[in-house]
Amino acid sequence: MKQKKRNIITILLAVLLLVVLIGPLLIPVPPLEGTRSPEELADADSLFMDINGLRVHYKVAGKGQPTFILLHGFGASLFSWHAVMPVLINYGTVIAYDRPAFGLTERPLAWEGENPYGPEAQVALVIGMMDALGVDQAILVGHSAGGKIAFETALSHPHRVQALIAVAAAVYTGGGAPAWSRPLLRTPQLRHLGPLLARQIQKNGDSIIQSAWHDPSKITPETLAGYHKPLQVENWDKALWELTAASAESDLAERIPEVRQPVLVITGDDDRIVPTEQSRQLAANLPNAQLSVIPACGHLPHEETPDAFMQAVEVFIFELGE
Repeated sequence: MKQKKRNIITILLAVLLLVVLIGPLLIPVPPLEGTRSPEELADADSLFMDINGLRVHYKVAGKGQPTFILLHGFGASLFSWHAVMPVLINYGTVIAYDRPAFGLTERPLAWEGENPYGPEAQVALVIGMMDALGVDQAILVGHSAGGKIAFETALSHPHRVQALIAVAAAVYTGGGAPAWSRPLLRTPQLRHLGPLLARQIQKNGDSIIQSAWHDPSKITPETLAGYHKPLQVENWDKALWELTAASAESDLAERIPEVRQPVLVITGDDDRIVPTEQSRQLAANLPNAQLSVIPACGHLPHEETPDAFMQAVEVFIFELGE
């Protein structure tokens, strides 16, 4: 009797294991409809260039020195800088590009060597962009997750970074998936289901944007259209999942005091994505930093309050030139 009971339990456990292992793979993931190539969605001033084996979408404007490289945040694209780029070009050359998994940059699903969505590849892409365009040194302007990349680049290639402008930089938060979950994200089961999970941004994206603004009534249809556009690119869902699965632990927060370049930290006083207090903490932990807290502003100072954003940047640039 006991042996029979053990056999039944063994069979039930085996069935449960099969359900867990095979069940997710049986869930259908319908293909995206109505997707287009990046070239079809490009603007008149869009440029494309192969860097480190990746076809990158970028724009260049202005001339002379210094050179600014703009690094957008998670879920955004170079469109995020549309309100300040026309002003920033009065002070030098401005380069903005779409980071891997975003905008119109290529979204590879297979690769040889380093994962193009991984943290190290993100830093290598900044340097690769500079090398390809003949930029010896640049001011890195990074928003949110792009701010994290800016700091990591400054630490690994200090001689290439003249200064940093950290806009609501995700240094103490927003490190990707929790450490315990990362092995699961790379399993065949979640790689199969991942694109379905990534597609939730189509449903929830507008509410996330609204939460990033202090005053959502200021969000225009053109702004929403700029964020929606990359969701028309082929394989955007799979690439977004690959980026999520490629997240890794970082010691950046502990290394912040090692950053010696001048840094302007900009935040809104109502940032609910990267809390304002974290930007205050960042400025306090940097040896050579200025802090600008913009009133009545959320997580996107360069979009919600571009005039106040540029006022802070202009003072910073002037002091760099002294």
